[in-house]
Amino acid sequence: MAIVSFMFVWGNIHRLVGKEAPDLSGMEISEQSAMESAKLFREQVEKIVRFIFHVGAEKEWYVFAGVVACLYALYLLANSINLLTLCYIGVVVGSTVPVIYVKYEHKIRGHGERLKMKLQRLYVKIEEVMQKMKKKKKIAGEHKDMKEKKME
Repeated sequence: MAIVSFMFVWGNIHRLVGKEAPDLSGMEISEQSAMESAKLFREQVEKIVRFIFHVGAEKEWYVFAGVVACLYALYLLANSINLLTLCYIGVVVGSTVPVIYVKYEHKIRGHGERLKMKLQRLYVKIEEVMQKMKKKKKIAGEHKDMKEKKME
């Protein structure tokens, strides 16, 4: 929309000033670039579909929980901020974060490694709790089966 508006204003200014209209005959998209763009778009869509199936079909509850939490956070953000503000924030963050990362890369990597270690420890603890819950459930099920056998 911005490009079309810019071209409209540019063409009208040229007519008002009395200059020749801009020659846009050289502006064309080659078949090769169109095919590359379509291929890239198709690959991205396939990657998204694979991820959706991975989240929905896998038995890894933490992947599902993470996706649901991210979607809920995005929902809360979208309810409190309008689209123009969200786009502005995206442009500002997209412009500043790479510069900050280049400047403080070694510190960011150090913090990232420490965070990774902490999350790995947390994952191990959660996995232990899940294993204990499975064992308790299994033992309770066996105990219940034994009671039923004794009753017969």
